[in-house]
Amino acid sequence: MKKYSNGVLVDMSEDDIKIYNKFVSEEKSNALNVSLDRLRTKRNNLLAKTDWTANSDVTMSDAMKTYRQQLRDATEGLDTVEKVQAYEFPTEVTK
Repeated sequence: MKKYSNGVLVDMSEDDIKIYNKFVSEEKSNALNVSLDRLRTKRNNLLAKTDWTANSDVTMSDAMKTYRQQLRDATEGLDTVEKVQAYEFPTEVTK
């Protein structure tokens, strides 16, 4: 790997490469966490819209039970930013 030092392209030292790789790894991890946080926020809002169906005086339909479980499972297996971005929320159920 190369880097510029005082305007001259030079080989990176082993320490430089370690620092660079750590930075890249942290950036990827941070990007995934930000993406997951955004997905969770949307998921939580969708769940909140249906919380009334979980009241003790309401009989929750099987479709609603399935929908809410799909929302709760939204982040399972999403271990890359690309997977998070490709995730499609289930179709909303209103009853």
